[in-house]
Amino acid sequence: MKQNENVLKEEKNQKILATEIPQTETPKVEIKKIEEEKVEAPKTEIKNVETPQFEIKKQDINQNKKRSGKFMLLGFSILIIIFVLLAVFVTATIINRQNTNIYKGISIKGVEISNLSKEEAKTKLKEYFRNSIPEEIVFKSQNYEASIPSLALEIDFKLDDAVDLAYNVGRDSNIFVNNWNILQANLQKKNIEPVLVVNEEKIKGILREISLNLPDRTIESSYYIEDNNLIITNGKSGYAVDIDKMIPYIKSKVENLELNEEYLKIEKISKEPLPIDIDKIYSEIHKEAKDAYYTQEPYAVFASEDGVDFDISIEDAKAMIKEEKEEYAIPLKILYPSVTTNMIGMEAFPDLLANFSTNYQASNVNRTTNLVLASNKINGTVIMPGEVFSYNKVVGARTIAAGYKEAPIYVSGRVEDGLGGGICQIATTLYNAVVLSNLEIVERSNHQFVPSYIGASRDATVVYGAIDFKFKNNRDYPIKIQCSVSGGIANFKIYGLKNEDDYDVEISARVTGSTANALYSQGYKTLKKDGQIVKTEVLSTDVYKKH
Repeated sequence: MKQNENVLKEEKNQKILATEIPQTETPKVEIKKIEEEKVEAPKTEIKNVETPQFEIKKQDINQNKKRSGKFMLLGFSILIIIFVLLAVFVTATIINRQNTNIYKGISIKGVEISNLSKEEAKTKLKEYFRNSIPEEIVFKSQNYEASIPSLALEIDFKLDDAVDLAYNVGRDSNIFVNNWNILQANLQKKNIEPVLVVNEEKIKGILREISLNLPDRTIESSYYIEDNNLIITNGKSGYAVDIDKMIPYIKSKVENLELNEEYLKIEKISKEPLPIDIDKIYSEIHKEAKDAYYTQEPYAVFASEDGVDFDISIEDAKAMIKEEKEEYAIPLKILYPSVTTNMIGMEAFPDLLANFSTNYQASNVNRTTNLVLASNKINGTVIMPGEVFSYNKVVGARTIAAGYKEAPIYVSGRVEDGLGGGICQIATTLYNAVVLSNLEIVERSNHQFVPSYIGASRDATVVYGAIDFKFKNNRDYPIKIQCSVSGGIANFKIYGLKNEDDYDVEISARVTGSTANALYSQGYKTLKKDGQIVKTEVLSTDVYKKH
């Protein structure tokens, strides 16, 4: 019994020991020793005793210590790296903010603009593009060449926008993104492609013009009026510039700065002429005659217009062009208005703008006849605002059929009889009336000699087909010319509508010098307002031969 009690005490001690030393496996030697001392211990109780499997290994402890040391070293290293990066970041931020120029590594169209101000970058880029784009661009197709100024393309690379974009790299976001973009540009380089803008409509116009000048171009049908006929010419097949291909081709050459090549090839397509459209032609040329009329409230004069119509039916005209011919002639008829502009009464021209007269020898019948014929052609002429009066056009050729007679004229420095002699006096009288009306002189020439009926620099000579007298109605309203030749006086009056801006006009002339064979003079026009001189201007500087 006593021995059993000792065994039980020993087991109890083992249990206490097991609870006090956790995670430690009981050495097998000790267990065996206890088992040897047991005397008749019940097997069931021995089975119920669980032996703790806890064991502390020195190797694991050492490994944990080493691992902890490594973690501490790694953490310390990371802190150092973070500190260094933070220092670099702060330093870079300060440096970048102090930089007012474009950052390093940035270029536009391959042109380096690092460390330049915006204005310096623009200057450099403009010089580069100026050297890259020639003044003339040559287009070529076989033996045909056409050159145009590059300015006509209105090339614009939007350099201001590109420079702004370059300058904003590293400035258009937060400090982290900005510093990253600056670093990336510095290491990997950043090239900005500017936006190209050209005037496509102008390019199309240039290409159409080139197309019209191609030697093998398509010739469209056309028409013109000659005498009382409408002449229609048939078209011919040929080639035209392929505008749809040329536009992107030209833009590509501009964008890649390849305009310094010898020439740009003209792309062509075959093209048939459009068929003759009689209905379209008729709608373009046909018009009804319009009578002249005027209104007083508001004041306005409306000129008459001649009308035009086919002298055959449209169906007959269409039948004509079915024949294979190069040219067709369709007869026309002119439709005349019932009231022409010159027929408008003087009530439409209420104010006398100028009045001027010259004297002639009524006893010289032939010369007087010529004066009357010329003045009758001009009398009643209405000139609309902006319209140019041509003496030769209105008076016409001086021919026997027109009734002109032989009378003295200047020929090669001599006075001889010539057909229409004397009509220069009509031109001279009209010239002075025009100047007094403050109208614009377009063309005027002086005689070889100072004429007997007017002084130097106050005359105007005319020669049909060679020398003309022209003036323009530069007023806001129409004018009407009235003239007469009677009783030794040739008189011209110009009527219109006065306004508050009109001046009083005076004409003067003076001889400025002379030699044994020549006389020099100048004519002047003086403008006055309320009796005060506003302006004096030179009308002409003339040279005459001495008689």
